[in-house]
Amino acid sequence: MNAADNATPARGRLVEIWGDTADLGHLAWSIAIGVGVSLAGYLVASRVLAGAVSTPELARAYAMLAGLGGCVLSGLVCARLFAPKREVVEGGEVDPRWREEVLAELAGEHGDLGSVDDLPPAVAREMKELELHALFAAYRPRARGPEGAAP
Repeated sequence: MNAADNATPARGRLVEIWGDTADLGHLAWSIAIGVGVSLAGYLVASRVLAGAVSTPELARAYAMLAGLGGCVLSGLVCARLFAPKREVVEGGEVDPRWREEVLAELAGEHGDLGSVDDLPPAVAREMKELELHALFAAYRPRARGPEGAAP
């Protein structure tokens, strides 16, 4: 890989797939590598096992296992070739309204968030280490209007 491959890709080439960020070019290459390696594994194993196994059905089953092994192998190859596109940002100022919105959304999806006093000590300790304990302890849901909307 050259230095241009390690540069951050242009924003227009990034897409979100299954909650993760991917570069379209790398995605296309990953698909091609996956298809090529897994299909080659299946076809080679199918040909080799055709004469070595007693029944054709068993040969096809083992060949499919070889194809699945090719999928795993291609996943490892693509993980080595294409670096993740995530940007993890630590520190800096975070808008407190954004945190309130996230907690309100979480409460809306899962109901009442409960109390941090009810947490097991290990969970409370981990939340304090992640600096989330005070945030959840201070959270109070906004009162809803008669139609379920915030006033």
